[in-house]
Amino acid sequence: MTNDIVDYDKKFLNFSMRQSLISKEDEVDFIKNWQLHKDDKSINKIVSSHLRLVISLANKFKNYGLPINELIQEGNVGLMQAVDKFDLNRDVRFSTYASWWIKASMQTFILKNWSIVRIGTTAAQKSLFFKLKTIMSRIEKENNTSFNDYHQKKLAEDIGVKFKDIEDMKGRLAGSDQSLNATFSDNSELEVQDLLVDERASPEQNAILTKDTKTISNLINEALNKLPEREKKIIGARQLSENTVTLQELGKDLGISKERVRQLENRALNKLKLSLQKKVNKNDYLLTS
Repeated sequence: MTNDIVDYDKKFLNFSMRQSLISKEDEVDFIKNWQLHKDDKSINKIVSSHLRLVISLANKFKNYGLPINELIQEGNVGLMQAVDKFDLNRDVRFSTYASWWIKASMQTFILKNWSIVRIGTTAAQKSLFFKLKTIMSRIEKENNTSFNDYHQKKLAEDIGVKFKDIEDMKGRLAGSDQSLNATFSDNSELEVQDLLVDERASPEQNAILTKDTKTISNLINEALNKLPEREKKIIGARQLSENTVTLQELGKDLGISKERVRQLENRALNKLKLSLQKKVNKNDYLLTS
């Protein structure tokens, strides 16, 4: 990375951190002006005030070896999509809604660019890519033993992928990318790319992949909208907010005990889980958070 690029990145980060946050009322006005009138000043204000959120989320994916500035750019693409899609009638802060779009955009970018060889195209394979190391570490800690074939078989059954998919992903995550023009030996003219099989997705698969994000978002929104207003408010404050509200604070706001808030939260989460399970197969949605 050249000094010019480093200096640019530092200036951009400093600029981003200086941007002021906006109130919920101003946020609604800016989003409405953009959605109805495509007002450039409004969209610029929304984007600049959420740059810190984009940078924060980009840092969570920095260990995948891609430039942080490119992750931020992709995050801004997701942020713009969130502005277009946000429902102003929902009782939730825009930052909570935008976080999902920002992370989805970054994950798609990582999957396309992290490796020359395809990681996988299904939602389960994508979630496996982002979660496998964490899952393996947790299993080893819980069982006080190394991750073995038994654990791998059970994990494959639980998340709906093949045993071989996990084996392949372990190898991909443990290895590093190799040039497609590299030869197998000094005396060989045979290159790596000569043995590669074309595994590109069909137009139908690409169309399905493009719709994944919108489908998942619609399913979650539909499940949330079926909740009673009080339960929806609790879920929004406890599960969807960037700054989680405590049980005591919610209880005071709603005029009930914090234990009652806990009960309503658990009941609402169970309703959401059941609602989503009825609509999607466990292989068809991302497990990443």
